[in-house]
Amino acid sequence: MWKRDEAVRPAVGQPAAPPPPAAAPAARPDAAPVKTTERGNVNIGKSVVIKGELTGSEDLTIDGHVEGTIQLREHVLTIGANGRIKAQVFAKIVVVLGEVIGNVTATEKVDIRDNGSVDGDIVAPRISIAEGAHFRGSVDMQRKSDGAPAAKSGAPAAAVASPAAAPVAAKVGA
Repeated sequence: MWKRDEAVRPAVGQPAAPPPPAAAPAARPDAAPVKTTERGNVNIGKSVVIKGELTGSEDLTIDGHVEGTIQLREHVLTIGANGRIKAQVFAKIVVVLGEVIGNVTATEKVDIRDNGSVDGDIVAPRISIAEGAHFRGSVDMQRKSDGAPAAKSGAPAAAVASPAAAPVAAKVGA
């Protein structure tokens, strides 16, 4: 027959179980804030209105109204389906499900999803526009590198750069 008391007691000559957990918390306080910051995602609800400058060091989802400037240079900004933005936007990745009026600058990617709308210029190395999305403005897809890919293709640099500066108006899948 199994006895609960014997299962809890440590074997003779072995350290008791409590000391390892006591050592672990000393290392965890430093690690806990980093994990929370890296995984954190802040939501701004659809009834919230912000006017001014919005900055942060976490991923952000906006379903409300924002007017002014949004700066999340190292993080992901998601404009929810109810989000209405009249602002200059600077972020690592921008995902648009709602409406943005203003210029958007992303260091990695701008993704305009179904029913998303952007009226303004986009500067990003990668851009994705889904069927059913709306975009009006110009696109600048300059890469972080020194332009070596253009030289390898054999095309003159001026011929590669000039189409990127042309204004674009598109309604995809209308």
